[in-house]
Amino acid sequence: MLRAALFLTLGLLLTPTFVCAQSSTATTSDTLRTTGKASYYAAYLEGRPTASGQPYDPERLTASHRTLPFGTRVRVTRRFTEDSVTVMINDRGPQKQERILDLSRSAAEALDMIDAGVVDVEIEIVEEPQE
Repeated sequence: MLRAALFLTLGLLLTPTFVCAQSSTATTSDTLRTTGKASYYAAYLEGRPTASGQPYDPERLTASHRTLPFGTRVRVTRRFTEDSVTVMINDRGPQKQERILDLSRSAAEALDMIDAGVVDVEIEIVEEPQE
């Protein structure tokens, strides 16, 4: 028993571990999932144009992402609570490198993250834009 515990401990110590503060990505057959931190747009941005040209509307379920094409729909799931919402990518960002997504106010409310401001999320592509 002691020998097994020793080997298990040594095995865990010798197993390479990779840590990424920003996000991690796992690809399965048809889906792309990424985990990281999300925040939401400040109120003063209402009406200002997004990178896609659409004005920011806090009532719409939209988000910004650095690389996903405009029009991509992603399911955003708040980790630990499992609250989720589907949003459309219509902007570029977030500006802070440690975050993977900025959400509209409505999307943030759906995830119950208004008080927290920044939460851990998983995003999954559910629909790619039509070309």
